[in-house]
Amino acid sequence: MNQTIEADVVVVGGGPAGINAAIAAGRQGVRTVLIERHGFVGGMSTAASVYPWMTFHTEQGEQVIQGIAQEIVDRLMQAGGSPGHLRDTVGFVHTVTPYHADIFKVLVLDMLKEAGVQLLVHSFVDRVIAEDGRIRAVEITGKSGRIAIRGSVFVDTSGDADLAYLSGAPVFKGRDGDHRTQPMTMKFRMRGVDLGRVRRYMIENPDNFYRKTPIAELDKIPLTGVQGFYSQWKEANLPINRDQVLFFTGPADDEVLVNCTRVQGLDATNVLDLTQAEEEGRRQVLMMAEFMQKKLPGFERASISSVGTQIGVRESRRIDGLYHLTIEDVVEGRKFDDVIARSGYPVDIHDPTGKGVKAAWIGGDGAYDIPYRCLVAKEIDNLLAAGRCISTTHEALATTRLTPSCMATGQAAGTAAALAHKRSVRAADVDVAELQAELLKENACLR
Repeated sequence: MNQTIEADVVVVGGGPAGINAAIAAGRQGVRTVLIERHGFVGGMSTAASVYPWMTFHTEQGEQVIQGIAQEIVDRLMQAGGSPGHLRDTVGFVHTVTPYHADIFKVLVLDMLKEAGVQLLVHSFVDRVIAEDGRIRAVEITGKSGRIAIRGSVFVDTSGDADLAYLSGAPVFKGRDGDHRTQPMTMKFRMRGVDLGRVRRYMIENPDNFYRKTPIAELDKIPLTGVQGFYSQWKEANLPINRDQVLFFTGPADDEVLVNCTRVQGLDATNVLDLTQAEEEGRRQVLMMAEFMQKKLPGFERASISSVGTQIGVRESRRIDGLYHLTIEDVVEGRKFDDVIARSGYPVDIHDPTGKGVKAAWIGGDGAYDIPYRCLVAKEIDNLLAAGRCISTTHEALATTRLTPSCMATGQAAGTAAALAHKRSVRAADVDVAELQAELLKENACLR
């Protein structure tokens, strides 16, 4: 081994969950290391162009995700990197939050440095040293050879539960029965779009768009997203297994992010499947762009400006935690004594094999609680998870996987990891009341 780094809290995965976890741990005054396999942070928000962030609010407009996540939005706004929370003109949720990915990449580097976090990029975790039910170290492979990072508490924000899997902790994948996962999507951007023409067409043809699109308000609010063009899509009959066009606007005023490709039946934790997915996704991008240029009003002069560095992954592995959040918990808006985050995003299951999307709405006050037990892995005493790989059912993952929710669980996991280290206790034995108090100090929303 060429080198060893000593830390108190080790966070694996520099996406939105990992960024929030590392900042939260660092602010607790513990030595924190954040490991990221790409050369930049941001995870799906940057590497896969997942955009915009959906959503910080309930359907009724109450903000239920704040804390470090909102601090990031505030600082982006100050830097000219986001207009803040805007109404969702698709109509699926109350708000979306556009952001400039490259400003976000640099801004969060500043926040990590301010929190005293040591960041390692171009670093791939390929081995976990665990014994007697505890992780002792992770090993990374990079340009400078192999490095061991030893720690007291570890946080899995890899998105794919890589850390949990390599440690021997039990994990799940996909839906019950066939273990199929939600499809992957290669997202891409187009510039040169006449969004004024798109808006006029929507107002003149309301039946060609999602039933909850706020058509009557489109002449008064910014156009942030579009779902529909049903007639054009049906007529084109492209070999992409979905039922409509979906894109979001910005950050430039002639720019859109297209979320239309659909790669099904492949496993995001299998390198052979991922290779196939990357190829298929990029071929679908060219097909979609040509269709939009030829068939959609406002896209006549548009062209591809960027394609995701990697394909976007909605679902892969997740931990088997002390509690599995269920779809019933979500749709009933259940509250838990050990709440560490809330979410107002509805269930949004992209069918693993079919065309459609299954949606289910949240009852009660429009938000559900995520309990601390969903972050605590079984069988490994010093392992927490946050983001896409927390402990849920396949159905409940279809809401917790969204970026603002990942940010919120990341802040909770990082704070809990720091407390576990400082109190010399297992992750499962963290004092939840103390954890909640620390989260509230950092402006998290728990009720």
